[in-house]
Amino acid sequence: MIQFEWLWAFAALPLPLLLHFMLPAAKSQQDAALRVPFIDDFQGISNARLSAGKPRHWPLLLAALAWLCLVIAVARPQWIGEPIELPTSGRDLMLAVDLSGSMDTRDFQIKGEMVNRLQATQVIAGEFIKQRVGDRIGLILFGEQAYLQTPLTFDRDTVRILLYEAAIGLAGKSTAIGDAIGLMVKRLPDETDIQQVMILLTDGANTAGEVSPIKAAELAAERGLKIYTIGIGAEEMIVRSLFGNQRVNPSADLDEATLSAIAEKTGGKYFRARDTAELLKIYDLIDELEPNAQEAELFRPMRALFIYPLGAAMALASLLMLALGLTGLRQQHG
Repeated sequence: MIQFEWLWAFAALPLPLLLHFMLPAAKSQQDAALRVPFIDDFQGISNARLSAGKPRHWPLLLAALAWLCLVIAVARPQWIGEPIELPTSGRDLMLAVDLSGSMDTRDFQIKGEMVNRLQATQVIAGEFIKQRVGDRIGLILFGEQAYLQTPLTFDRDTVRILLYEAAIGLAGKSTAIGDAIGLMVKRLPDETDIQQVMILLTDGANTAGEVSPIKAAELAAERGLKIYTIGIGAEEMIVRSLFGNQRVNPSADLDEATLSAIAEKTGGKYFRARDTAELLKIYDLIDELEPNAQEAELFRPMRALFIYPLGAAMALASLLMLALGLTGLRQQHG
């Protein structure tokens, strides 16, 4: 859209008319009497005067257009672009999500439908990412190995899309919790004033990887990385077998002691999510513990356009002066 910075400048548009009516008219000079010996010469001068006396409107039109363009330039026209969201100073927040085979257990419920643990995480964590305006968000997927799926970025939509596209077994069937933490530690800058936070979600114990979870947590604490750990999975589930329905604990392999130790060593907290409601509350609580630094700022790019009407005004004024000069020369030699 186009807007004018100084709209009051348009009040100067009628100024030439006001000057025309307010200032006194120039006195007409009476031509001196001439004695012309030949009647033909006198007749030629009279015809030239009659020709020069014909009204010409184009100089007035050019002058009016030049004045209009000049006033528009003074009003400072500007082209305003669409608003752009600027990144703000917040946190570096890395999500680490377990993709081991046990995450396929269907012990969570969303909108009346039983879903597996990964699907519940994708829905709830996706909304959490959406609300983290001002933070740089990253995504680590881990199973038998840990992968940096998305580096820290302000593009929250991309992080959500890649989280939704994650699949069970993509990183292997085992669980490498220590490697996931170690990968985040490797990505930490040497010196930064921005708070570094990691949210690690798993439903099992460390069964793979080269770094132990406790050792990785100690390294993270030295680098100032705070880790929130989430143990996901129901404690009771009814399964059908040859002997009828049986109650089992689908989270028997969850190593809560290690997850608690990781959080304690890094200044974070350990949370237990047994169902969808608890998982939702956990992310809400983390959102309160790590509030956004500030809301995103909007910037609208601006481009000044005054040079165009100013150039047009100068061109019209030059054309008017040239035309009047040529007319004067013709009259002198006429």
